[in-house]
Amino acid sequence: MTVLVNPKALGDHRARDFKMLVDGKWEAGSSQPIERIAPSHGVVVSRFPAGSKADAERAILAARKAFDHGPWPRMTASERSAVLLKAAGLITARAEELAFLDAIEAGKPISQVRGEIAGSVDIWRYAAALARDLHGESYNTLGDGTLGVVLREAIGVVSIITPWNFPFLIVGQKLPFALAAGCTTAVKPSELTSGSTLVLGEILQEAGVPDGVVNIVTGTGPEVGAIMTSHPAVDMISFTGSTGVGKLTMTNAAQTLKKVSLELGGKNPQIVFPDADLDAFIDAAVFGAYFNAGECCNAGSRLILHKNIASNVVRRVVELAKDVKVGDPLDPTTQVGAIITPQHLEKIAGYVAGATSSGAQVAHGGDKLDLGMGQYMAPTILEAVTPSMAVAREEVFGPVLSVLTFETTAEAIEIANAIDYGLSAGVWSRDFDTCLTVGRRVRAGTVWMNTFMDGASELPFGGYKQSGLGRELGRRAVEDYTETKTFNMHIGSRTNWWMPQREKLA
Repeated sequence: MTVLVNPKALGDHRARDFKMLVDGKWEAGSSQPIERIAPSHGVVVSRFPAGSKADAERAILAARKAFDHGPWPRMTASERSAVLLKAAGLITARAEELAFLDAIEAGKPISQVRGEIAGSVDIWRYAAALARDLHGESYNTLGDGTLGVVLREAIGVVSIITPWNFPFLIVGQKLPFALAAGCTTAVKPSELTSGSTLVLGEILQEAGVPDGVVNIVTGTGPEVGAIMTSHPAVDMISFTGSTGVGKLTMTNAAQTLKKVSLELGGKNPQIVFPDADLDAFIDAAVFGAYFNAGECCNAGSRLILHKNIASNVVRRVVELAKDVKVGDPLDPTTQVGAIITPQHLEKIAGYVAGATSSGAQVAHGGDKLDLGMGQYMAPTILEAVTPSMAVAREEVFGPVLSVLTFETTAEAIEIANAIDYGLSAGVWSRDFDTCLTVGRRVRAGTVWMNTFMDGASELPFGGYKQSGLGRELGRRAVEDYTETKTFNMHIGSRTNWWMPQREKLA
């Protein structure tokens, strides 16, 4: 179901001019600003400073100074926790402003973004709790003369680079944990969707984060991101984005052996057995494919269906997909918004064309949509897809669902694993032995059983293979931003190892 975009939906909104944050000061930048055109309405809605290599270096050095000489790493855990809790409250107070920015800059449905902001608030509060639970270890079992103590210390300066598809939520999966550990940061949001991250900078200043602890530089990857991943003053990189850029990030980091955390792409299967609760699954299939217009690393973009139920399942998924409302992101009833850029829309359409030319069949959608303004893609279902097709192996990052079939459990697992990614998967069966067997053998960081794309701050998130390195969220998230230091303490006098030899010679 499609609805024409309302040209008056933006109301009296005027393009907002933002500044970037370096060492506690807001700066306009010296270059022509980056203008963000709303993917839904085709008009300029935000302007961001086009940061330079010099701007990025100043941000990194400000973070270095704040870590080496500033108060933040030396505060007590309870003091840092209090600041993070205050920030969570201030995010709540400005939630509607943040949601509006993400909706107009990314084309995301406003109702969805409101949920993401609420989820981010929960993550900030969770990180605040973990700040006070960060601790090391002690060993008094090493002998009467030895005591071992293992400390956890903040790793130092962290470069945080975030993507355009979840602008506020993903920075919330990284920054509060780095701050909880006592790190200082240089943050680069996507040049397409920087607004909400810059507002977060205002919030953190008001919450009491000292100058230089959080620096936010807007700009492109070649200008800003390259310095943030290679500068010797950076101790760690936390990056979310495409697998290709993740590999480049890792290459840059290798020059100085920085610690790297990467959350990258996914091509996530939902494996469905004949005894599954199909009523529940059909809803999960449509949600998993079209949530955030499929511009989601966790998208359930592959249905791997048992042959005995495939035709019935496809028919039911098509019927529900017809009711998915595509339209203006600012309409609270919209479920699928705009595609991020015209270039990305062409890329998605190219995958569909490539699949059909290779023998796949369009069961629903398949076309770009003209809603009067902006760029939109119809929710699409492709059947007769084979595992070798690009649409079944590569991350389309759009509202395109590929249907594959299997006959045996082993075949389903083989299809699920026969790609470069391993971020998440779903398994559907009333037999929990089946769910657990498949879940154990599918190589993915998260496996949902009889549900899809659920989450919680307490549960680690990350992938196998080329879906990334490391994990975000969960009780160890703060530990990821630390180094361990061993104190090996000797009690009492110590005998020199060469003393017996000297006495023997005498």
